[in-house]
Amino acid sequence: MSLTAHIPSHRKPRRSASKVALRAGVAGGVLSTLGVAGAAGPANAEPVTATIEMPTITTDLANTVAVSAEATQQVAYAYNLQAQQDEAAAKAAKAAKKDKAEAERKAEAKRKAEEAAEKKAAEAAAEKAEQQERASRSAERTTLSASTGGSGVSVGSSTGTGSAATVVSFLKAQLGDAYVMGASGPNAWDCSSLVQAAYRTVGIDLPRVSQDQSVAGTQVGTSNLQVGDILYWGGAGSAYHTGVYIGDGQYLDAANPSKGVVIQDLSGYPADGAVRVL
Repeated sequence: MSLTAHIPSHRKPRRSASKVALRAGVAGGVLSTLGVAGAAGPANAEPVTATIEMPTITTDLANTVAVSAEATQQVAYAYNLQAQQDEAAAKAAKAAKKDKAEAERKAEAKRKAEEAAEKKAAEAAAEKAEQQERASRSAERTTLSASTGGSGVSVGSSTGTGSAATVVSFLKAQLGDAYVMGASGPNAWDCSSLVQAAYRTVGIDLPRVSQDQSVAGTQVGTSNLQVGDILYWGGAGSAYHTGVYIGDGQYLDAANPSKGVVIQDLSGYPADGAVRVL
């Protein structure tokens, strides 16, 4: 056994080759610098013997760097995931907006179609009602014509068989017909043709135009009117419009294109004269 075996070693731990080389390089550079400085400086300058300790990468520092890198990677992943979610949400919102617009378009088209169908049905119903009314008028006219027999009694004849009620009944059957200048029925009239047709139902033949009708019978004052009297507007023999008095201050006439055949009040449009033919 060696005599020094029991004596603990005072040798320093061996350093790694890279660390020794690094320190050697630094020391060499420092010594070179000091050598130059010593040569240029005063002879009595003391040599510099201090060494520079370089930092070393420890295990804790390496772990810290690794943790930081992992955290950065997680943050990047989170940002990427959020971006994907935002893009998906934007696409979903765009698709929902498009679907809503399409649904609104279809609803509007359906509403318009329903309105068109309702309008068409209403027009068809109105047309049917008008046809039925025309048929009823035609039947009534046929009945009136058959009952009077068209005897052709002249105006003012004492043997006339007509009645004011029959004249008024015929006139009321034409209510709503159109006014057309020169028309003579059965669904459109002017003022004098309507009066002429009404009196023809009771066997009285009147002139065709207003001027002649205004002097066709006995002149009576407008303050002493009877049902069936012919009213005229303008002068006797130069009248421009005629109608028939139906009682209660009212008359019936083919008024104008905007009104057609209507009942009106004399107070609104007083007649200038009247003739009596019944």
